[in-house]
Amino acid sequence: MTLTNRKVPMTSNTDSRNGPIERRSLHDDVVARVRDMIVTGELPPNSRVPERIICEQLGISRTPLREALKVLAHEGLLDLPPNRGAVVTPLTVEDVNETFEVMGALEALSGELACARITEEEVLEIRSLHSQMLLAYKRGDLPEYFRLNQQIHEAILTASRNHTLQSSYYTLMGRVRRARYMANLSPERWKQAVEEHEDILDALTNRDGARVARILRTHLKNKAEVVKESLLVQRPGEEGGEPPTRSAERGRGIRP
Repeated sequence: MTLTNRKVPMTSNTDSRNGPIERRSLHDDVVARVRDMIVTGELPPNSRVPERIICEQLGISRTPLREALKVLAHEGLLDLPPNRGAVVTPLTVEDVNETFEVMGALEALSGELACARITEEEVLEIRSLHSQMLLAYKRGDLPEYFRLNQQIHEAILTASRNHTLQSSYYTLMGRVRRARYMANLSPERWKQAVEEHEDILDALTNRDGARVARILRTHLKNKAEVVKESLLVQRPGEEGGEPPTRSAERGRGIRP
């Protein structure tokens, strides 16, 4: 398999993904870099992870890579069948429904808690990120827009002051990023997403927890619909245009 260099419109550190890793944060960097390969499709669904090639690219041994693969399997991005090596799990409609339902609830709770605990300095920082995001939107710079968008959601999460919530959120984040990367964002949906962010900022500024929770749930639901529409186009089923579910994937020997 050839692992190509691709620009990744995400917030994680991927600028030097194919260079040697600094040993002071080896585990986290290996997890982040392999996760990005999965998220961007550099390691496509149902493909086997080429451990030797990745180790050579990153300048690491098999041990830290295999530890990273266990983490990514826990996140639902990889399957680890016995004696076969890691396999990238496919993304299905059921996965999108389940992941975004849970993430919507987590985002809503983080927004509600943030409204009760956020500082004025944090609101100003989110407002600044929002302004930068609007500039990216007006330029049509989707990668930069996604990067700033994610920073806003993470800033709200941080303001919730709830470490258990944050841990659950980041466990699912890889799946959400992967789904979003696969989605085709139409001009209409992009405009709608920006308007939703305007409403999120307004509710957060006014410390209206119930409103920001409601908006964030809707925001995630709308994202899920875009992803499912993209799956329908990219992976049409044999009958009726339905993309395969996890049950169908399982029938082909792929574990959910």
